[in-house]
Formats: sequence, structure tokens, C-alpha cells
Amino acid sequence: MSALLIDGKAYAADLRNELTAQVAELAEEGCQPGLATVVAGDAYPAHAYERRVRRLAEQLGLHYVREALPADVPEAEAVATVGKLCSDPRISGILILRPLPPQVSEATLYRALDPLKDIESVHPVNAGLLALDRPRFVPSTPASVFHLLDRYLRESGRDPERVYQGSNMVIVGRSANVGKPAVNLGMARGATVLSCDVHSYRAGLLFEHTAHADIVIIAAGSPGLLRGEHVRDGVIAVDVGINAVPDTETGKIRLVGDLDFRSVAERAEAITPVPGGVGPITDVWLLRNTIAAARLARGVATARPWIEGMRLQPADGLLSAG
Repeated sequence: MSALLIDGKAYAADLRNELTAQVAELAEEGCQPGLATVVAGDAYPAHAYERRVRRLAEQLGLHYVREALPADVPEAEAVATVGKLCSDPRISGILILRPLPPQVSEATLYRALDPLKDIESVHPVNAGLLALDRPRFVPSTPASVFHLLDRYLRESGRDPERVYQGSNMVIVGRSANVGKPAVNLGMARGATVLSCDVHSYRAGLLFEHTAHADIVIIAAGSPGLLRGEHVRDGVIAVDVGINAVPDTETGKIRLVGDLDFRSVAERAEAITPVPGGVGPITDVWLLRNTIAAARLARGVATARPWIEGMRLQPADGLLSAG
């Protein structure tokens, strides 16, 4: 492997230290941020993420509430649960975990959120503000991707702003919680951004695009989709995919990304591992958003940009800093 391995765990540890200080500062002001999660059904990824988030929230000293709903929960009951959390003054931020059961509409549940507690910007108002480059909150996964990229570029002696403005960036995956916000964040930094998804793949265009990318961000949910022959030498490759696959030798389940790690690493300048890349930062960033929501509720949000390097002007009353 010739690529430099970007250590997301180390970046996450630094962020966590910052949050520890912020929680202590808020405690002196008589404020304890609170996070609530809503999980319906028994999907393993949702429950695994909930456990990680709960552990981190408790370690940082946040108030934490978990609402576990059965797989057959009526939609009206799920909406009522979200409404209860929105009305709870101890709760600063609410995370609705996916996937939801088929009888519960994501759109309906997202609309039930208080926009000031919607820390993943899934409410239509917050999603619209993000699309207009005036975010109240930036979703934790795409925010973590660009935090990782910004920091890596600075640590390698380059100005992130200049790098982005001279780069072709290809984002594979168009989900509402990762791919689409990542497109907005890349454009806000001045990159030339190309968005691809399964339609690009079926049309035979995907690998043509990735082969010319300076920066590839992949969140396709397809293990090993992108191989070394699909990227150019010197690419910076960020893998957001988390796929549970059986190990061919042991039969045990292991987590892999959307990149074929070994072959891409042979050509890349830098690459993120799975696990240990974007994921650890995302966990911490969710708590960062929760703390920011607590500050917003207290009316102490500042006006500096939410993510370093973004040229955004916050709207009146909107949160733009953590």
C-alpha cells in the first residue's frame, strides 16, 4: 500500500476533547445538552449506531433518552413519540435512526421534528437552508467527511481552499443524508463537483467519471464497488460505506467500505479505512451538533461559519458555528 492512511480515530479524539470542554462550560452555566434517539424495529445497523451514540453521550455527560419502538408501531404513534421529545426541554437534539418500518413514512416523521432540534437537517426547512448554503445544522456524516479532508490538507501543508478550487470532486451516492449534502459542501468550497449514483453505473458512466477525480467521496452502500483501475494516481479517496460481509476464510461478519481498499490504496495519495475513517468522526460530530443545538436554544449561537473553510453567511437566527 502506497497511500497515506487518514486516521479518523485520531481526528475524532481531538474533537471529543473539544466537546468535553464545551460541555463543562455549559454545565457552569446551568445547561446540560440532551440527545434523544428514536429507533423502530430491530435493524442491526440502527441499534449498533444507537449503542455507540448512547455510550459517547453518557461519557461526555449529556442527558440521553432512547425511544425504542416495535417494528409494527403505527405511524401515528411514531409521530407522537417524536412530538413528545420535541416538547421535552431536556432534549436539545433528536436523531431518527434508519431504516424505519415500511408503514412509517420518513417524510412524515421528519416533518414532525422541531427544526431547532433536528440535528441531522432532515426537516424540510433545515434541508432547504443547507441547500441554500445557509445551514442551521450540517448532517454529521458529510460534515465529518469535509472536516477530515480539511484537516488532512492542512496537515499536508496545503491550503484547503486552493486545493478545492482546483479539484474535480466526484461524489458517488445521492442519499438525502450523505450524498446530496456532500455535493452542497463541496460546491460551497469551490470544487468542481460531479454527483453519481446507480443510474451512472447502469449507464456505464460511473468509472469514466471517477477515473478523472482528484477527490472521490463514495457512499454507495456497495462493498468494493470502486477498484484501483477506476481511480487515477494521486487521488484522495474517502470511503463512507459501511457494509457487513462474511469473511471468506473465517465465516465471521466484518465491516468493509465501498472502496476495494487494497487496490485503491496502491494508487491513491491518501485513503480512509473502514472501520476507523469517517465513522468515528461522525459519532462525535452528532454530539457536536447536539451541543450546538443546546447553545442555539439558549440564544448564544455565534455568527462565524459552521465548518472551517466554508464561505457561508449565516441567516438571522440560524446556527452557523459549533
